[in-house]
Amino acid sequence: MADGSSYNVKLYIYDVSKGLARQLSPMMLGKQVEGIWHTSVVVYGEEFFYGGGGIASCFPGGTILGMPDSTVDLGNTEVPRDLFQEYLSSLRESTYRPEKYHLFEHNCNTFSSEVAQFITGTKIPSYITELPSEVLATPFGQALRPFLDSVTITPSGNNGMNGYGQL
Repeated sequence: MADGSSYNVKLYIYDVSKGLARQLSPMMLGKQVEGIWHTSVVVYGEEFFYGGGGIASCFPGGTILGMPDSTVDLGNTEVPRDLFQEYLSSLRESTYRPEKYHLFEHNCNTFSSEVAQFITGTKIPSYITELPSEVLATPFGQALRPFLDSVTITPSGNNGMNGYGQL
């Protein structure tokens, strides 16, 4: 990197169930689930995420989900912002197009993990990425799968990639 800059990278974690998963999962799934996780990656002063609308960004905490329930410091990156934007553009045109979103197999968490791996060499915590398979392994998860396969989560931010995100 020419200028030697280093940027902090954080994982924002939101429980989209707002605590209901923790309360109802033992009864419904037969096991404790702490939350239903939506994640995003915060770097260069922006929050980047993927949903049914594709890749988007906003000011940190600027999605309709508000401020995250927790954050994980993923370390620092020396990847220049322009290279990161090129990387996101390629993902947006191929792997993370809106129509490729799938609640269990190709979602915000797979996006966050792939982006974190690219900029820090570290994936996001496995308790987040393994949750869909844990839920689907239960009888209730299997019964709900046809319905859940049709669900798309789109936590729109205040600005799309062509606004603040400049993509």
